[in-house]
Amino acid sequence: MNFTLTGLWAHMGPFAKGIVVVMALMSVISLVILVERALLFRMSRRQSRKFAARLGPLLAQGDFDAALDAKLDKDVGYLGRTIRAGLTAYRVSSDDTRDEVMESVARNLERQAQREVQSFKRGLGQLATVASTAPFVGLLGTTVGIVTAFQQMGEAGAGGIGTISTGISEALVTTAFGLLVAIPAVMGYNSLQGWVDARAVDLAESSNELLDGVARVLKRSRSVAT
Repeated sequence: MNFTLTGLWAHMGPFAKGIVVVMALMSVISLVILVERALLFRMSRRQSRKFAARLGPLLAQGDFDAALDAKLDKDVGYLGRTIRAGLTAYRVSSDDTRDEVMESVARNLERQAQREVQSFKRGLGQLATVASTAPFVGLLGTTVGIVTAFQQMGEAGAGGIGTISTGISEALVTTAFGLLVAIPAVMGYNSLQGWVDARAVDLAESSNELLDGVARVLKRSRSVAT
């Protein structure tokens, strides 16, 4: 028997070939998710940094109306969308009491931040599923391969490595494929999830900074009014 990949594939049974095809599809799915999420995260972070550089001075000065009316690019990133949600709430509720304004801004910031985090997590569930199930799919192929090996032994009426080599090779190949699919998926999932967690912290810190700025502006406006 030829123990190259082509040789192993030629001697595989239909079930083992099906397992390999399933794991190949799982590998493609995980690769597509990894590439798409990585590109999206990179673009969104670049847009958010651009938004912060453009409107940071206005927000630091408390000029929220100018910040909200500023002409920006169509997509301002996760940070821009969250901050603009808070600024919109501030403008709409500017005639309310101080506590009502603060509560409205805080609610809108939290709501938009949650939307952004959920948007980042899109596809990570499928990636985690691939990472957790691929070894078991490979184990299923391993079990069937071992059963095939014993069937071959029984049909031949004798033992020996030559008799069971095909079944054992199927078992080893499916196990290897399961690990080759699972390991990159686990590493990719952990990396992307860490990025999402870091961005969630960024959004929380930026939201708190905006709330502090709103509190200072309201305090100044109320003192001037009195």
